[in-house]
Amino acid sequence: MDFHATTVVGVTREGRAAIAADGQVTFGENTVIKEKAQKVHRLFGGRVVAGFAGAVADAMTLFETFEGKIEARRGNLRQAAVDLAREWRTDRMLRRLEALLLVTDGTSLLLLSGSGEVIEPDDGVMAIGSGGPYALAAARALLRHSDLSAEDVAREALSIAADICIYTNHEIRVETVGEGGPGGA
Repeated sequence: MDFHATTVVGVTREGRAAIAADGQVTFGENTVIKEKAQKVHRLFGGRVVAGFAGAVADAMTLFETFEGKIEARRGNLRQAAVDLAREWRTDRMLRRLEALLLVTDGTSLLLLSGSGEVIEPDDGVMAIGSGGPYALAAARALLRHSDLSAEDVAREALSIAADICIYTNHEIRVETVGEGGPGGA
């Protein structure tokens, strides 16, 4: 049986960024086994926020590896992201990891994948996971038609995705970073 889980959305607006994730972990197609999983973490002394979709153990390995890269690059998110993507793609152990990461330092929002991708969205919003398309659509609409903060857009977009996607719940955790320092909810 497969574990299905997660919707993660990242939003940047006016010098702040937020990454939000739900807490549901589903086993197979119809069994919820955890409701409050923590899929968003702070790295690099709280100055970087990362969220994951995929296998939990794989994501934890990637968080640790990425944190080493961001430390080595003294907080340069883009260089650390490229370093991780390069290693993820070429290292025998990392290559087998099944997860995606969204990372932000408050300025940049990046998607990292095991195929070597480092993608920055054109419009300051990106979403991954089973409810990702729903959260992405909701966040884009909210950004275009409201003055909500990055944190509020991320939270509301995830809530809308949870109303639609059976693998996403309303146990939402949001972490923010950028102007004004780190924050979380």
